[in-house]
Formats: sequence, structure tokens, C-alpha cells
Amino acid sequence: MTDALTRLLEQRDWLLLDGATGTNLFAAGLMSGEAPELWNVDQPDRIRALHRGFVEAGSDVILTNSFGGSRYRLKLHHGENRVRELNMAAARLAREVADAAGRPVIVAGSVGPTGELLEPVGSLSHGDAVAAFEEQIAALIEGGADVIWAETMSSVEEFRAVAEAASNRGAPFCATLSFDTAGRTMMGVTSEGYAALASGLPNPPLAIGANCGTGAPDLLRTGRGITQAAPGAVVNAKANAGIPKYVGGHIHYDGTPELMADYACLARDAGARLIGGCCGTEARHLVAMRAALETRPPAEPPTLDEIRARIGEFTSGDDGTGASADGEDRRARRGRRRG
Repeated sequence: MTDALTRLLEQRDWLLLDGATGTNLFAAGLMSGEAPELWNVDQPDRIRALHRGFVEAGSDVILTNSFGGSRYRLKLHHGENRVRELNMAAARLAREVADAAGRPVIVAGSVGPTGELLEPVGSLSHGDAVAAFEEQIAALIEGGADVIWAETMSSVEEFRAVAEAASNRGAPFCATLSFDTAGRTMMGVTSEGYAALASGLPNPPLAIGANCGTGAPDLLRTGRGITQAAPGAVVNAKANAGIPKYVGGHIHYDGTPELMADYACLARDAGARLIGGCCGTEARHLVAMRAALETRPPAEPPTLDEIRARIGEFTSGDDGTGASADGEDRRARRGRRRG
């Protein structure tokens, strides 16, 4: 039997993901240094409200409030023995909202990095990382998640560990990396390298892509790299709503709904089928993104110059694969001649 996400993708050309968890919870009263996952038990109505706002804005996929739900992240808040409790609560809250939507809404169990460096760079062993991810994944599935959503990963070793954990639990999973250093992850992975790594796994993810990072233009450039390296892959794009700025004592992302609407259509035209927003993305952004995706006709894949002209400059001159910010890369030109 196919999973719920695959079945919905068989019916739709694209799905709208949700927006930010952390920045929206800070706006709802979460204090700096407080674990968002604790709110699944301590402030469940605020988590329900977050999910409900995304669904009402048009999201087809909502992520559970469990990004830092591994025992290694929860240990920072003396919660390492509450992994099952907090992750089950996260999934149940999202499931409750999804089931009341009146239309299909996928619950994706968010799994973020452990916060530890894996061997050989760090001290966390592969086996211990797999065990930690398995513990979290089991609780998310038990709580009602349809699919596991590994996000903001940066290392090959951690990606392999979460993929193995999902496979061990028989859980379908998607995975996104954060490309935030000149088109590479913090640990040096490029979009091409990621596409090759994912396709070579014995249990490849349902979808691959990028989230967070340094802004929508850079994320779109990375997305192009993934779609060109893996033409048959289901690609996920979840960009930040602009660039963070410190305003009036608070971090504010400067991306407007209009900018995010343009980004969403460019992401679709570049080949992404799962499109949403990361840090700074609110329900008002998602409303504009959904309206644009539904009303603007698909177009040819955007060039780098077109991306720059529509939504702004890239933060680096190259993305690590030969896609220069100064003009079209040779790989893309070859692709257009073939078409």
C-alpha cells in the first residue's frame, strides 16, 4: 500500500507545505531558550492554533512541533526521558487539526539534527544516532504522523543515520538539507552531491530538497541543482521569508507575501512539487503563495538571471556546482538545447 503523501501527489501537480514553527511560536509567547517541544504538553492550544492557521491558509502538509525532539536535543532541557511523550503529543495535535480540515492534509513528523557531530568528525557514533532517530520516529508514527520529515540536515553521516532509522521503522520519509554556505551545507554537501547520495540509498526518501538557508534566491538556485541532478525526484522547497533583521528588539524577516508568492511559482517552475516556507513564514505568506500557485500558469524553468530579477540577488557568486550568479551555467544551457 502506498503512503498518504504519495497518494496525494498522484492527484496533484504540487502541494503547499506549511510555514515556520519556531518564529511563529516566538510571536505566540515562546521565550528564547525554551524548548518548543514542551509546548506540545504545556501549551497544546497554541500548537493547535499554529497548525490550524496553516491549514486555513491552504497548507496541504503540516509539520509536527518536534524539530528538536531527539533525546540529544531534549537533554539540553532535561527532557531526554520524555522523547516518546513529547513526540507523540506533537503528532497527535497535528493529526487532530489535519483530520478536522475537511480535505486531505498530510501530517509530517519533523525530525531535526541531533545537534551532535557524528564520527569521524565528532564523537556520536552512527549506531547511537540511528537509535536516537528511531526512538523519535517511532513516537511520531505512533502519534499519527503519515510521513517522517527530516529537515535542516547538513552532514552525509547524519542523513544516512536518519534514513536508516526510518527504514528500520518502516516509515516513509522525506529529507531536506540546509544549504547555507555558498550553496553548500555547513558540512560541505552540494546539491549535486545530495541528489547522488539520496538516490543511492537502499531506502531512498520520497522527496528531497532544501529548507531554511540564506533566502529564497539561494534556495531556488539549490533547487535547480537538485532537479537537474535528479530529474525524476520529487523535490521540496521550503525557503525563509526573506532575510532576518533585528528590529525593535526582535528578529523580523523582511519577505513580503508578494515576494513569497513569486518564490512559490518560481519553485514550481523550477521543478519543485512540495513548496512551503521556513523561518519567518506566516499564514499570510501562505495565503499569497497558494493563490499564486492556483492562478498563475506554469512557465519554463527560470534562469538564474530571471530568479535574480524577480526576487533578489544571490548571497554568493557560486553554488558549488558551477551555477554562477553572474549568468546562466553551462549545464542548464545544455538542458534547454535538449528540450
